[in-house]
Amino acid sequence: MNELEIVYRAHAVQRMFERQIAPKKVRLALEAGDIIEDYSAELSGPGQLILGFQGVRPFHVVASQSLNGERVTVITVYIPHPEKWKSDHRTRK
Repeated sequence: MNELEIVYRAHAVQRMFERQIAPKKVRLALEAGDIIEDYSAELSGPGQLILGFQGVRPFHVVASQSLNGERVTVITVYIPHPEKWKSDHRTRK
């Protein structure tokens, strides 16, 4: 099986740096995290909102996938805000 190719938009890299979220944690979220919302209607191809963790701290990844499934573009990475997300970090308030 080929390794997933991940392309990071500049915005995503900036947000990961600001929030101290490691690329390996983003990769783990993309490969094994929980898909909590489907964004395909909003993006040019298949897209998801994915829940990952940096230690015990949750984060969300917005990513789109190529049609052949071999490449993922990370659009942004952020910490779910408690005013907008329930404590499970999967459900919007």
